[in-house]
Amino acid sequence: MTVLLAVGLSLVSAVCYATAAVVQERTAAGTASLRSTLARPSWWGSVALNGGGALLHVVALRFGPLTLVQPLGALSLVVAVPLGALVTRRRTSRAQWRGMALTLVGLVALLAATASGGAPVDTLGTGEVLLVSLAAAGALVALVRLGGSGRRAGGGATPGGGLALAAASGIASGVGSTLAQKLAVGSAPSWSLAAVAVLTVGFATAGVLLSQKAYRSGLGGPLAVLTLVNPVAASAIGITLLGEGVQYGGFGGLGGLLALVGAVAAARGVVLLSLPQARSGTETGQEVFAQDAQGVREVQGVQAAGAEGVGKLTGIVNLTGMSRAAL
Repeated sequence: MTVLLAVGLSLVSAVCYATAAVVQERTAAGTASLRSTLARPSWWGSVALNGGGALLHVVALRFGPLTLVQPLGALSLVVAVPLGALVTRRRTSRAQWRGMALTLVGLVALLAATASGGAPVDTLGTGEVLLVSLAAAGALVALVRLGGSGRRAGGGATPGGGLALAAASGIASGVGSTLAQKLAVGSAPSWSLAAVAVLTVGFATAGVLLSQKAYRSGLGGPLAVLTLVNPVAASAIGITLLGEGVQYGGFGGLGGLLALVGAVAAARGVVLLSLPQARSGTETGQEVFAQDAQGVREVQGVQAAGAEGVGKLTGIVNLTGMSRAAL
C-alpha cells in the first residue's frame, strides 16, 4: 500500500510540474518583459504548482525507495508534451508520440522491477551523508570545470560543455532528493538534521543554476542528460548505501533484466521527448512589405518564431526541466 501511495504522489507531482510549465510558457508568451510577467497572477499560480510538485515529491520519498520514486520524475515530460500541444493547438509529432510510449513502457518495467518493498526504513547515516556530499561536490567541480573549459566567443557553453553542466545538474538534483528523503524519513529535529537541510537546499539550488547554464548550449541534449542522470545518481546511492534492489531474482535475475530494459526504453523516450518540435509553415515565416525611397516594394520572408529557433513546446519542456532540477 505504501508503494502505491508513493507512485500516486509521484504522478500528481508530475502533473503539477507539467501544468506549471505550460502556464509559465503561456504567461511568458503573452508578456513583453520580466516585470510584466511577475505581475501576472497566472505566473504566481505556476510557482505555487511547482512548490506543490516539489512537496509531493518529497512526501513520495517517505513512502517509496529512491529507485522507484526518482525515475518517475520523467513523467513530467510525458504529461507536458500532450498538454502543451493541446494548449498551443499544435500537432504532436510522431517522434514525440514514440517518446511518450517508450518512456511509459520503460517506467512501467522499472516499476514492476523496483516496487517490491514498503516505505523506506533506512536513510543515510551522518558519515554517509558527509561521504555522499563530498563525492558529489568533487564530481560537480570536475564537471563544471569541464563545462567551462570550452566556451564560444559569445560566452555560451559549447555542446560538450553543456552536456557536462547538465550531468552536474543531474547529480546535484539526485543528491538533493536523496538528502530530502532523509529529512522526510528522519528522526526528531537535531543539529545534524539541520545540516542535512542546508545541504539539501544547497544541492537543489546548484541543480537549478547548473541546468540554466547547460541550456545556453542548446536544449535537447542537456535536458535529456539531466533527466537521465538525476534518477541514476539517486538510484546509485539507494542501491549501494541503502540496500535498495529489485525483485524477481535481484540484479542478476529476471528483475535485473527487466530493470535494464525499462531503463533503456525510458532513456530513449526521454531523448525523443527532448527534441524540439518542428514549426509549422504558418509559424516559420510571414511576408513583410516595405517601401524604399524610390517606391519599390520588396517582399521578404521573416522568421516569426524568434532567433533561437525553438518552438513553444521546446520552451515548455525547458521549464519542465527547470522544475525537475529543483529536486
